[in-house]
Amino acid sequence: MATLFISDLHLDAKRPAITQAFLHFLQNQAKGADALYILGDLFEAWIGDDDDAPLATEVQRALKQYSALGHPLYIMQGNRDFLLGDGFCTHTGATLLEDPTTVDLYGTPTLLMHGDTLCTDDVDYQAFRAQARSPQWQAPLLAQPLPVRRQLAADIRSKTQSLAAMKAEDIMDVNRDEVIRVMGANAVTRLIHGHTHRPARHPVALPSNAAGERIVLGDWHNALWYLTVDAHGCELLSEPIAES
Repeated sequence: MATLFISDLHLDAKRPAITQAFLHFLQNQAKGADALYILGDLFEAWIGDDDDAPLATEVQRALKQYSALGHPLYIMQGNRDFLLGDGFCTHTGATLLEDPTTVDLYGTPTLLMHGDTLCTDDVDYQAFRAQARSPQWQAPLLAQPLPVRRQLAADIRSKTQSLAAMKAEDIMDVNRDEVIRVMGANAVTRLIHGHTHRPARHPVALPSNAAGERIVLGDWHNALWYLTVDAHGCELLSEPIAES
C-alpha cells in the first residue's frame, strides 16, 4: 500500500462540499493506507479542543472511526489551526507531530512541515507566528468562552486576509535559501509541506551535491489534493470536488 499526505483543507461550516469530500476521502482513497498524515490547516479555524460546533464534532468522529480501523493517523498544526492539541488527538486517535518532523518513508528520510516557517520573507507573519505559539498568548485566549473565541477567530481571519491581499505573491511563498538550510540541517533529500497552496514538485540542489526534492501539497478549494508515497516513489494527485 501507500502512505498518504494532505493539508490545507480549511474545513469550514460555510463550505460543506469540502467536508463531504474529506469524509468520502477517508472512506475511499485513504482506505487501507499504511498511514495518513495531515500537515496542517485541516480547519479554517480551530478555537480549542473543547469546541462543540457540529463541524468539529463530525470531523473528529470520522477521524476516530478511521483510526479505529487500524490506520495510523498523524496531524500537524497549521497557521489556521495551531490550537489543535492533546484533546483533539484523544478524540480522534491521531498523533500530534512537531513541526518539523523527520520520518522514514520506505527507506527515504523525509522532512515533514506545514510550510509557513519556510516563508521567511514575510517578516510580519513570522512575528505573529512566534507570538501566537507562545503559552502566554494562548492561555488567556483559551480561557475565553467559546462564543468569544469564535468571534476573535473570525476577526483574526478577516485581518490576515486583508493583509495578505496587500502583500506581493513572492513574499508569501517559501524562501529557497531557507528550504536548502532546513533540508541540510535535517539531513534529508525530500521535503513535503503545504501552506502555500501551490501544489508542485520542485527539484532542490543541496550543498552536498545530492539531488533533493520539495513536494508541495495542494489546498482543497476547487479540488482535493493528496500525495501518495510508497516504495516505488511519489505521486501528487488531484480530483474535482463536487458541489453539494
